[in-house]
Amino acid sequence: MMIPSMKKITILFLVLLILATPAMAGELNLSVAASLKEVIHELSASYTVKHPGTAILKNFGPSGTLAGQIENGGPADLFISANTEWVDYLNKKKLVDEPSIKTFAYNSLVFAGTTEKTVTSLYDLSKLEKIAIGSPKSVPAGEYAMSAMTKAGVITKVMSKLIMGKDVRECLMYAELGEVDGAFVYKTDALQAKKAKLLFTVPQELYPRVVYPVALTLKGAKNDDAKAFHAFLQGDEAKSVLMKFGFVLK
Repeated sequence: MMIPSMKKITILFLVLLILATPAMAGELNLSVAASLKEVIHELSASYTVKHPGTAILKNFGPSGTLAGQIENGGPADLFISANTEWVDYLNKKKLVDEPSIKTFAYNSLVFAGTTEKTVTSLYDLSKLEKIAIGSPKSVPAGEYAMSAMTKAGVITKVMSKLIMGKDVRECLMYAELGEVDGAFVYKTDALQAKKAKLLFTVPQELYPRVVYPVALTLKGAKNDDAKAFHAFLQGDEAKSVLMKFGFVLK
């Protein structure tokens, strides 16, 4: 009877060890507009229950900041922006997979706060002392708000009252804490507020429609986990969660 060589025994042991060891989790990096935080938390939790081999890392923030991180080589497989501008920017830089660009959801701009003054339109903002707005250079909600106030002809009366926030959630926090009289946020954010009330909806004709495009980065387009999650975001479960949080699908 031949005794197996030590080399063969070692190879057999390694093969058995590999087969017995659970597969390492696939890593998926998401860069997502801050206003989608609750939606993505819920969807990613649901997804990982069905796909326990996938580890989802989430990075929330202003769309412009996230786009800058991706441009500078930040770890992102999938990007969801609060406007088309930043996805278009990355697409022109050839940093996202163009065929993967889809519309994820829509939203609307509102003004919310705790002020006791009567504020029912943009024309009442001059009554207030402090107004929170996302920095227009990187926060789409801030850009939308500036567009609306400019078109309504009230920007010169309120410019000195504006307090810049790093993202829409920080603006809502300022309003919730009473550090400002009110803030420009998305309708979905106002629905999450505990103290701040939705005071008025900004007329749609005064600013571009709020669109959330989703896209795979070039790195993500080569990641099977990222492609699977991208497809999941187009499905019925994702649509149901979006509607639950007040987002619009058409």
